[in-house]
Amino acid sequence: MSEIERQAHINLFIFGSGHHKAAWRHPDSPAERIGDIRYYEELARTAERGLLDAVFFADGHAAGEVAEGPWWFLEPLTALAAMSRATERIGLVSTVSSTFYTPFHAARMLASLDHISGGRIGWNVVTSMFDTEARNHGYERMPEHGERYARAEEFVDVVLRLWDSWGEDALRHDRDGVFADPELVRPIDHQGEHFQVDGPLNVPRPPQGHPVLFQAGASEQGRTLASRRAEAIYSVAYDLPSAQDYYRDVKARIRRAGRDPRSVAIMPGLVTYVGSTEAEAEAKRNELDLLLPVEESLRQLGLFVEQDCSDWELDAPVPELPPLEAFTGPKGRYATILRIIESERPTVRGLLGRLAAGGGHCTMTGTPEQIADRIGVWLREEGADGFNLMPPSLPGGIEDFVDHVIPVLQERGLFRREYTSETLRGHLGLERPAAPSHR
Repeated sequence: MSEIERQAHINLFIFGSGHHKAAWRHPDSPAERIGDIRYYEELARTAERGLLDAVFFADGHAAGEVAEGPWWFLEPLTALAAMSRATERIGLVSTVSSTFYTPFHAARMLASLDHISGGRIGWNVVTSMFDTEARNHGYERMPEHGERYARAEEFVDVVLRLWDSWGEDALRHDRDGVFADPELVRPIDHQGEHFQVDGPLNVPRPPQGHPVLFQAGASEQGRTLASRRAEAIYSVAYDLPSAQDYYRDVKARIRRAGRDPRSVAIMPGLVTYVGSTEAEAEAKRNELDLLLPVEESLRQLGLFVEQDCSDWELDAPVPELPPLEAFTGPKGRYATILRIIESERPTVRGLLGRLAAGGGHCTMTGTPEQIADRIGVWLREEGADGFNLMPPSLPGGIEDFVDHVIPVLQERGLFRREYTSETLRGHLGLERPAAPSHR
């Protein structure tokens, strides 16, 4: 494998004051700036200084437990419009739900942002999952899983056709009378199970042809959708073996779908604590863990393991838990908790902190060289094509990674030394899709 082929793709997942649930409680946190667009512009510029592929916003449609932390504030597409004007090269990715939007609305917003940014937009396709969100959009509860994914398949198809409803050379700007060639702007006349959309889109074809499609599905239907449609994939993997299982399965599905598996980057979430020594990195993690509200954290852990944890001693080892096969509750998160206990032997406080920063995502704690070592292993051993960075605290977490880990990756040939493209497609090594013939 050549040096270029094994270079990592790295995104910054921006989330409030950081992905650790107690990050906002730190005296140096930017909690008061969560609604200040300049804060997000600064984060994007830091990520761009590190030559990252993109910044990414998830999205939620319910306020949640507002006392626990500022998870959602600015609407992400609106924020990305401003951030595009404060940056030049870095990609800009947002979640847009196929359950709560319409295809025309999504296609129009994303195409507009692609024009505004000069071709740097990506769309993370999700179906959403919580009833609290559904009740803000006229549903009693979320539609069934299968129905959501059937809608998502049709949703993506319609959006792509709307982006293709304008030919490449449709705009003429002929001041004698022809602004756009009507022969190159065509309706799509879609009538499907979930949507009726005449088209054409009222925004010309995006600079990238199609904004880049990201997807983050772990279920059977999610993996199927990813294999057919995704151009980059966000995944969840606690350790290298679980990452390899997902990577190999999805790459095989992509191949069976008639696509080139090398063209689709799989990027697991990655939480990093970076220090000049291991002890310094551990101290950064412990500092955040100590800020967790103990009673609430133990109550939540009790829900995950289905037992009363309120009297567990915080600085003692985690009490023995039933094996996975004997557990009667949701097994996915419980299996992750068992793996954390088996491999890391944490105290109760350490387990609470581990779950509070990234949950089931991989966590790397150590020096820049140690973290670069592990990243290299994941790249070489079919665990990842890159990572979706989830800094436990912001802005310090991304500054540490950009200033200290990125240079080590560059020295080892595992990351770019300069941008060679002006579009997100270019950063990811993706071809620009040609518009279908309108003649």
